[in-house]
Formats: sequence, C-alpha cells, structure tokens
Amino acid sequence: MTDQEVNIDKNIREIKRSLPEHVTLVAISKTKSNEAIMEAYEAGQRIFGENRVQELEVKQPDLPKDIQWHMVGHLQRNKVKYIAPFISMIHAVDTPRLLREINKQAKKNDRVIDCLLQLKIAEEDTKFGMDATQIKEILASENYSQYENVRVRGLMAMATFTDDKDQVNREFKTIHNLYKDLKDPYNFDILSIGMSGDYPIAIENGSTMIRVGSAIFGDRE
Repeated sequence: MTDQEVNIDKNIREIKRSLPEHVTLVAISKTKSNEAIMEAYEAGQRIFGENRVQELEVKQPDLPKDIQWHMVGHLQRNKVKYIAPFISMIHAVDTPRLLREINKQAKKNDRVIDCLLQLKIAEEDTKFGMDATQIKEILASENYSQYENVRVRGLMAMATFTDDKDQVNREFKTIHNLYKDLKDPYNFDILSIGMSGDYPIAIENGSTMIRVGSAIFGDRE
C-alpha cells in the first residue's frame, strides 16, 4: 500500500479521538516519505519516531523545526553523536554504557536529552532491553546520580509479536507493575508501551505513550 492510497489525515484524527487525554501519540514514520510525514504534520501531529539514525539525519533538516523527533529503535553508542543536537527523546536505552554516552553527547551540545529505559518483556531473542534488576541498578548507581544532561522520564517496552492477547496483556502488566514501583521515587511520567496492533491493551495497562506506524501510514513497503 503506497502513501497515496492511505488517508493519513483521517487515520491520525481517528486515533487521537480514541485516546485518553493522558496518552501521547508518537507517529512511527520509519521508511515513510517526507510527503507522508507532512500529511500527518498538517493533521496536527508533531511527534514522530524513527528507528534508524541514518534516516533521521536525512529527514530532520528538511522537515519543520517544531517536529519532536523520537529515536525508538536500538541505538548504537557510536551513533548517538549524530542525533544528540536535535533528538527530543531516546526510547530504547538498554545498557548503562548507552546512557553514559547520551549524557556525554548531550553535554557537548549543551542539552538535556529525555530518555526511557527499555525493559525486555517479549519472548523473542531479537528484542533488546534490560531486566528489572538491571534497571533498578542503573537508577541506584552513583554514575546515574551525576548525570546532568539526561533526564530519564520512565520505561519503554515491546510486547511479543503474537496474536495471543492474554500473553500481551501479561507482558504489559509486568512493565506497568515496575513502572508503578519506580514512578514516585524517580519522578517517572512516561510508560511507552503499545503499537499499532496492541495499543488498546497497552492503554488498559497504564500506557502514557503509544508508538503507532502502520495504523497511520499503512503497511511498510
């Protein structure tokens, strides 16, 4: 399905109408053209997510400056420097070393970059993320307390890619329980769970941010 065959404006408006007020929509624009992104932009969308640094670098200069770009894919440490000047949020912080590098590059750019720590809840080996113990160790560490250029806003996760809604529900419950434990001590305000196929279940489990691509832009080519 091409960009032209999808009513992006209608999709954006319908999804936003269905969302509770406290849930933020991130439009996942990976592999999509600038024209498709502008159609979503003209429908009022301002937050877009990409999963590849190279694609972000190409798109960002040519699109409106009030777009908030979110890096939602796995991020290698050596690529952080390319997006540090403009990125609004990095969703998939999956190691202490990556968080340290983000702080370093944010400092070089005189910025504070919002981040989410990625919990691995899915069964697939291809999914990245830390377990609950590793996340708690990062937050309690002396290094973390000294980071002045990153602001960890909460947690992110991806459920197993499955039609078993009970399994997805269980996985989302797992991260929501951890989020509730950490929310007050660390001033968390974002739980980024839910994508095109499962965001209603995520919202039932406390999601405050959903990452939706195909339900807006159509299937990837």
